[in-house]
Amino acid sequence: MSDHDLPLTRRDLARRYEAVRRHTLTLAEPLSAEDQSAQSMPDASPAKWHQAHTSWFFEALLLRPHLSGYRPLDESYHYLFNSYYEGLGPRHPRPQRGLLTRPSLEEVRAYRRHVDTHMQQLIAACDDTTWNRIAPTIALGLHHEQQHQELLLTDALHLLSCHPWRPALIDTEPPPAVPTSSEWRRHDGGLVDIGHDAEANGQAAGTAGAAFAFDNEGPRHRVWLEPFEIASRLVTCGEFQRFIDAGGYRDPRWWLSDGWATVQAQGWRAPLYWVEDGEPASTGSAGSPSRWSVFGLHGLRPMDAAAPVTQLSFYEAAAYAEWAGARLPSEHEWEAAAALPGMHQLLDQAWQWTRSAYHPYPGFRPMDGAASEYNGKFMVGQLVLRGGSLATPPGHTRPTYRNFFPPAARWQFSGLRLARDARSGAETHA
Repeated sequence: MSDHDLPLTRRDLARRYEAVRRHTLTLAEPLSAEDQSAQSMPDASPAKWHQAHTSWFFEALLLRPHLSGYRPLDESYHYLFNSYYEGLGPRHPRPQRGLLTRPSLEEVRAYRRHVDTHMQQLIAACDDTTWNRIAPTIALGLHHEQQHQELLLTDALHLLSCHPWRPALIDTEPPPAVPTSSEWRRHDGGLVDIGHDAEANGQAAGTAGAAFAFDNEGPRHRVWLEPFEIASRLVTCGEFQRFIDAGGYRDPRWWLSDGWATVQAQGWRAPLYWVEDGEPASTGSAGSPSRWSVFGLHGLRPMDAAAPVTQLSFYEAAAYAEWAGARLPSEHEWEAAAALPGMHQLLDQAWQWTRSAYHPYPGFRPMDGAASEYNGKFMVGQLVLRGGSLATPPGHTRPTYRNFFPPAARWQFSGLRLARDARSGAETHA
């Protein structure tokens, strides 16, 4: 069974619930109680808060409305751990989540156990009518928790990057990247189908057997694409270093106006977490000496020139593409190209910025009830990213997935794949 499919039996769903919830605790385990309480910037949240909020989701959207006689462990948690659901009441301000020294980490873990016990009770004991109504929401809650698993890692990484020790979150050697050539793959364009097909295989959306997708991934619709070419792999650190060495961060020619203003205001000189060594410490692509180290989940390491560049804002990705004589793909081009042969690093290395604004698809309708606030209200001022990253939980990605962030965000594992208008002739190297 695909990880994207909602389990067909209650037993299967109960097992999947247990596995996802356990994985959150596993990811947080290397962090101390102090690590899990701190907030390094307003856009990030403490690991403790992520663990509490994902429990709040199940409590607020499932246990409170559907489990008869349910009693919350602490009524104040409904206020403390609401994220942005206006319809479910007021909430603690996001920039102040790091001030929530209470409840303690142990109390948050007790809250998780309380919610888990009652969720298993709900899954086992509800009648068939209730089950058919709540099963899609349980699936949504599990994918929501997987989103927060990635955020837990990216937010903890940002926190640890602020410490002079730059401690590693994962205390092992990272596997070295395998150098691969980048080649242009051609797509002939035309009318293509884009988005999640909720009616595939005769399964209606929202039923217990339907393949999971977030509401923003549909409806499936047709778009016209002009012929284009797209790189077979992501841009590497070594390639991006050449942009830096060529003065890319000092030359306004390559930057969008807002991007150049951000570079000047923030003093950007390289991707986030790149640390200048002063002396060449390793060899970059084509023998170019590297003076950079990169902080990541495995701590501060010499830059791996063959590894995909990450922690880029949209502005940096677009500037590099302009400098390289290419562009970013649209999200529709990216999705269509995902089916081409010879495409690499699509879903497991870095989220890939596209040139597409985060807008609703034609005919988009948000989910019913409180879940209607999940995606639709954020469809302004954001850019779409496609793919998945090394921090994305296995089984959580698919080609129709639409991630989104504002253009200046760069604490996620976000990189880029080049595209260009199609050229005549045979396939060429990027």
